[in-house]
Amino acid sequence: MPRLRYAVKEQFVAVFLNTKNRIIGAEIISEGTLTGSLVHPREVFQPAILRHAAALVVAHNHPSGDPNPSREDRELTDMLYKAGKTLGIPLLDHVVIGDGIYYSFQENGALEV
Repeated sequence: MPRLRYAVKEQFVAVFLNTKNRIIGAEIISEGTLTGSLVHPREVFQPAILRHAAALVVAHNHPSGDPNPSREDRELTDMLYKAGKTLGIPLLDHVVIGDGIYYSFQENGALEV
């Protein structure tokens, strides 16, 4: 995701996976400002449903270079996790990209997979 690392505005991307967790597509869901990007679960899951995705991973950048998730990032991750569970399209991870470093909700135990 080098494109996200160097983006000057926050971008939110969804990566759609098949039943073998192989990538079947990716889409920029939202492009925001220097400090934020508005995302709603329906905007993430609509293309997942259209692509017949079995699961998904989302990622976004922090143009500041600090990958630590904000309160809003945590709340969005929780909403996406719950929506994915309801729809049968699980959210496997949310990755926040910083300057040469990242934060993975799954790796940090902040996401039940």
